[in-house]
Amino acid sequence: MGGAVTEIDLRVVLSKRLTIQAAGLRYRSPENKAAIVREVENNVWPAIVAGKVKPVVYKYFPLSEAAEAHRLMESSKHIGKILLLP
Repeated sequence: MGGAVTEIDLRVVLSKRLTIQAAGLRYRSPENKAAIVREVENNVWPAIVAGKVKPVVYKYFPLSEAAEAHRLMESSKHIGKILLLP
C-alpha cells in the first residue's frame, strides 16, 4: 500500500523458502475475471463460511472517528483491516 517501489531483504525470503506472487486484474478479459470469481466462489468462499479463513482486523473505530481511521489507513502503519462501526 506504500507505493510501487520497496526494499526487501531476500535473505529472509530465501532462508524461509517463501514465495512472492503478484497478480493484476486490470488487463485481463471480462471472461477471465469471471472465471477467477467462479474459482473464488467455489474454492475460497466455502472456507470463509466455515470459519477456516478469517480476516485480520487491526482496529475498530466508531463511525464518528472515520477521519482518524482514514489517517491510519493512509499511513500504512497497520496490518489488517480497519473497520468502522455504527
